[in-house]
Amino acid sequence: MANALRNSKPFQMSRYPAISIGIAALDARLKDRAENDLTIGKDRPVAGGKLLLTRYHNHGAALNLGQHTPKIMQGISVVFTILIAVVFVLTLGKKGNHLLKLGLSLLLGGAFSNTYDRLSKGYVVDYFRIGARNPKIRRVIFNISDFAIMIGALLTVISQNA
Repeated sequence: MANALRNSKPFQMSRYPAISIGIAALDARLKDRAENDLTIGKDRPVAGGKLLLTRYHNHGAALNLGQHTPKIMQGISVVFTILIAVVFVLTLGKKGNHLLKLGLSLLLGGAFSNTYDRLSKGYVVDYFRIGARNPKIRRVIFNISDFAIMIGALLTVISQNA
């Protein structure tokens, strides 16, 4: 019975939106925790210092790109999130190409979470970084959505060449 359910078309189609929703919900929860439990500018080492929990308000995109034009960044974020959602919905009903669907699921969940932050707060909450010795690596602060976007983009590109 469980195999029949897992192999049914509604289950196949619903797992991808569930991934998007899960990414956005997890990241929203972690962002709330960061806002409530972490102090801006103060690191909290975890995993033996390999990760540093750090609250940061990113007013731009990756590496603060566009931080001085927040309204433009909001618009770009909304447009890209809508485009990803449209491609995602159009792809969802088609047979096969599970790698593309997974990539789009991750992209959409991450994009939605970061776009929601930009629109509701005026910035994206980032909350961890790698405790590397290299200062260039150490200064980059992430959130789970950033990783979902990076991995989703990579899987989407790979799916086009598979």
